[in-house]
Amino acid sequence: MEDIDIAVIGGGPAGLRAAEVAAAMGRKVTVFDGKPSVGRKFLVAGKGGLNLTHDGALDAFVANYSSRRDFSAIIAEFDNEALRGWCHGLGLETFVASSGRVYPKALKGAPVLRAWLVRLREMGVDFMPRYLWTDLLPGNVLRFENGSEYRANAVIFALGGASWPKTGSDGGWIGKFQGLGISCSQLLPSNCGWECDWSPEILAAAEGLPIKNVVVGVGETTVSGELLLTSYGLEGGAIYSLGRELREMAEPVIHIDFKPTFTCEQLVEKLGGGSEDFLKTAIRRWKLSKPAAAILSESSPATPTELAVLAKSCRIALKGPRPIAEAISSAGGILWEELDENLMLHKFPGVFACGEMVDWDAPTGGYLLQAAFATGTRAGWAAGEICGKLAPEIR
Repeated sequence: MEDIDIAVIGGGPAGLRAAEVAAAMGRKVTVFDGKPSVGRKFLVAGKGGLNLTHDGALDAFVANYSSRRDFSAIIAEFDNEALRGWCHGLGLETFVASSGRVYPKALKGAPVLRAWLVRLREMGVDFMPRYLWTDLLPGNVLRFENGSEYRANAVIFALGGASWPKTGSDGGWIGKFQGLGISCSQLLPSNCGWECDWSPEILAAAEGLPIKNVVVGVGETTVSGELLLTSYGLEGGAIYSLGRELREMAEPVIHIDFKPTFTCEQLVEKLGGGSEDFLKTAIRRWKLSKPAAAILSESSPATPTELAVLAKSCRIALKGPRPIAEAISSAGGILWEELDENLMLHKFPGVFACGEMVDWDAPTGGYLLQAAFATGTRAGWAAGEICGKLAPEIR
């Protein structure tokens, strides 16, 4: 069995950030990953444009997180400005889009990951690919699928959630952690599509088309944005942002306001008083999209007022979320009561957890990566602090 200083289990953004922080403190860090290379989910996240973080003040920023513990102090220690500065330090400029989302000018994740790995290797971080973690034994001994065992001064787990399992974050660690006596909540799909039963007529008219500039409501919570009508239901940022509220409903349902800038009275007035087909008139005068028109036509409103009321609050019953493997992220994970303020497990001194493994949730828009970096920063610093007090040092 080999002795090492700090072991990071999982080479995603949280694990790599933890390794970077600990290495900057002079610690010798080894990153283990079950896949042939690290950063695979980071690359997938950046395939259509790497949304690093979101612009704006801290108070508004942290309001986007759902968690049983307020971890805004962790976000504040490595906030959105710090993350932009980190990227600039790699030699890659960033910009703020009109949506407030922050991207590297290179847009893709690959240039960021390449520069990051160069920095980590220059800092002395070792990488051990194809090392799939299987067990944690007393004394911070790590066992891997290939039979290897390593004893570490400190261990940082950053194994991700259960979305995009092909990248390595398959949630398989949940059962192992529960076997160690660590309480975890079920991993659930987050930032994902939701299923509903469309008629053949709606699909023929609108499948694959966007529904733009709508307000979607669940109970008292409303979100402005876009939806996409798919063969199985709805996708899009508006419904992603309402995932937590929908998961709490026994019978999930949303209400869509297709014309949020008009009142019912204004919509009726725009129809005029003619005897022609008022739905056909609404398509023209309200400028209804094809998906909106197809959905509204299913209810066969009898009067212009009924149509206007329906357009302002169209009820759509949902069957449930899409499978977690399709989700952008997952909710659930290690319960906060199992962790101290430094993300160390109470039952395993010197063992930390960060990133999507911990029970928090957030919408897309840069908040997911920001939390991964911030929790990785806290765990990496705390592990470095502990090892700094140990003797003899292992370098």
